[in-house]
Amino acid sequence: MSGKLFTEQMAFAAHLRDPNVHPAPNEIEDRRLQIYRDLFYNNVEGFVANGFPVLKSLLDDTSWHQLVRRFFRDYRCKTPYFIEIAEEFLNFLQTEQQPLHQQFPFLVELAHYEWVELAVDTSMEQIPTLGFNPNGDMLQGHPLLSPLAHVLTYEYPVHQIKPGFVPLEKSAAPHFLLVYRNLDDRVKFMEINAATAQLMGILTADPNLTGLQAVQQMAQLMPQVDLETLTRGARTALEHLRQVGVVLGTELRPIATESISSK
Repeated sequence: MSGKLFTEQMAFAAHLRDPNVHPAPNEIEDRRLQIYRDLFYNNVEGFVANGFPVLKSLLDDTSWHQLVRRFFRDYRCKTPYFIEIAEEFLNFLQTEQQPLHQQFPFLVELAHYEWVELAVDTSMEQIPTLGFNPNGDMLQGHPLLSPLAHVLTYEYPVHQIKPGFVPLEKSAAPHFLLVYRNLDDRVKFMEINAATAQLMGILTADPNLTGLQAVQQMAQLMPQVDLETLTRGARTALEHLRQVGVVLGTELRPIATESISSK
């Protein structure tokens, strides 16, 4: 690419990002430039709006477009794929201070929650159909978790936020949410307690554990609760998670055999 062409392309891109600051190329008719200005911005705004519908609903039209304009103008995306624009917008909110952070202190958490829902919905990951016993004993066996299930922890009740409910203070206790895609390819969420979140975290960190081994680790972290109570609660939680498709069953592990050398 020649130096002149590169310079022209950079000037053209700068104008599209911020036409109020960067002048239009002289040789292009403004009517045609307007088509490009609208096309590029509207595409980006559309992907962001589809990815963060609740966030958009909290803002008036001017504030929403000011926010997306700042993203379009100032942020440098590291991916060419439209499907990943939502993740780039989340990173933009996480790394660059926005005037809206003071008005909506939950802004980043809400955006993260909405992005996870989108990521689960569009993930190419497949739920296994083989290699597990759907009716296996969850405590004696190795619970197999769906790859499309994510445990999330937030300081604000992001799953309840809407135009009529805008919490400005952190909750007294954290909120544990489970976002997953079920066997019907529908994205669901449920609020879970701290013990269930901890159990899933242990099983995710070490899938070689049986359900009972995971409970024993929980007992070390929660000495105030007796093992029998934890075991009973874990069985109930795992059975419920199996019913909704978050736990698929217990993994089938090959039986170790000793090789016999012939003499």
